[in-house]
Amino acid sequence: MTPILVRRFLLDHARNRTTAVVLVLVPVAFVLVAAPTLADAARLLGGRGGGPAVEVATAGWAAAFVTGMAMYLQVTDSREADRRLVLAGAKAVKLAAARVLVGLVLAAVSAAAALGALVLRVRVDQPLRVALGAFLAAVAYLVVGAVVGTLVRVPVNGAVLILFIWIVDVFFGPNLSGTATPALRLMPLHYVSLWTTRVASGHAGRAGDLGLALGWAAGSLLVTAMVIALGARPHRRRTGTSRPGSARDQLGAALGVGWRELRRNPVLWVLLALVPAVFVLLSAAITPSGATPVAVVEHGVRLTQVFDPAKIHAGTMAPIAVASLAALVGVFLSVDSGPADRRLVLAGLRPGALAGARGLVVAAAALGVTAVTAGVTATVFDAQQWPAYVLANTLLALIYAALGALAAPLLGRVTGVFVAFLGPFLDVGLAQSPMLRAEPAQWARVLPGYGPVRMVVDAGLTGSFDATAELLLTVAWVLALGAVSAVAMRHQLRSRARVNFITS
Repeated sequence: MTPILVRRFLLDHARNRTTAVVLVLVPVAFVLVAAPTLADAARLLGGRGGGPAVEVATAGWAAAFVTGMAMYLQVTDSREADRRLVLAGAKAVKLAAARVLVGLVLAAVSAAAALGALVLRVRVDQPLRVALGAFLAAVAYLVVGAVVGTLVRVPVNGAVLILFIWIVDVFFGPNLSGTATPALRLMPLHYVSLWTTRVASGHAGRAGDLGLALGWAAGSLLVTAMVIALGARPHRRRTGTSRPGSARDQLGAALGVGWRELRRNPVLWVLLALVPAVFVLLSAAITPSGATPVAVVEHGVRLTQVFDPAKIHAGTMAPIAVASLAALVGVFLSVDSGPADRRLVLAGLRPGALAGARGLVVAAAALGVTAVTAGVTATVFDAQQWPAYVLANTLLALIYAALGALAAPLLGRVTGVFVAFLGPFLDVGLAQSPMLRAEPAQWARVLPGYGPVRMVVDAGLTGSFDATAELLLTVAWVLALGAVSAVAMRHQLRSRARVNFITS
């Protein structure tokens, strides 16, 4: 029975478009594209092993994320099917064993894909060590995907939670940040990353870093099997009743629906509190003092000044938190509003009014994201021009909220969430970051984050506002993306209403 189940489960993964997209996109984006910039960041932040160690470790990091996402999709998509199999006489233990074997296959495939991308970029001195490290990192994240899949049933929320855990694990781990915080030693990638890059942790005891990495992998397999077996147990499904609401006017009804959707999304509220704290406060805590050149404009004069990274890192990390959260808001509202929007349009609500209400909700949420992040940033960073600094982050939030609303319908729920994190990371976090280069490269000027980030640099580090051209460019981005989002949403609403009318 187990071989049959394994074969069928693998076929299910092969048919899942999200698994294929993540399997290709993550190694390419993280190992081929982002690795050099991450190496520069490690040298700046005092990461253990330096830049070369980070480039080698990216293979394991990419494999871990892909495997965690694949296991999450396996658990969430198969919950009801597994229960039906158990009701039909299958043993939960054998079912869990088959799922774990599929997880091991996924870990091996993810590690091979990440290692292949790494070999294309750098010369790997010890390929067997790096391959084993990538595989162990992938296996360690099986439990992350399984536990999140059991606790969080909405795919968008689950993908966001896995991404958040992975970001904390990678960006504040020893190879990239050099932090010695004891709590971060409990993260899945801590010991396997140090062993893969041949950097001794110094706190692994007699077991050694490899022994603890193997222990993490074994524990991950055991807990994953337990979670799947418990989740396959049949249970009585509870049924509930819903009470239809009423609204006096169309705009008020649409705004009420949008607000209720945001209010009922607990993952978004948790991230609204955690992301600014992790991105901003932890960055301020772990960044060592030093000297970083930054290109600025002071009273119309362009010059390169040297700043202490420990004093400015928090202020430059705030835009990443703002862009990521705003993009997620756009994704949440666009993917979760489909059924409600169809009912509203069929009930007589005009598509234009509904699209306008959605835009207002997204804009209000973007303002809230900016307010929370700015409040957290103010505790560790003193901007020279606070009004302009807040305005720059607000415009950046509006840009990425519109991009998130556009990406989700085109790419799907889970892939849209991944792109919502990847876009700000590549654009705001790497291409535009003043911590990594004095000023952005020429190609980075065409990205949406260029204008807002240059405004952040000008407002945060200088006493005079000299980013008028960047302000106009940013406003143009906001207007253009807002118009495109409104047109796309209105077109989708009309199409949905027409399809529902014909089928009914």
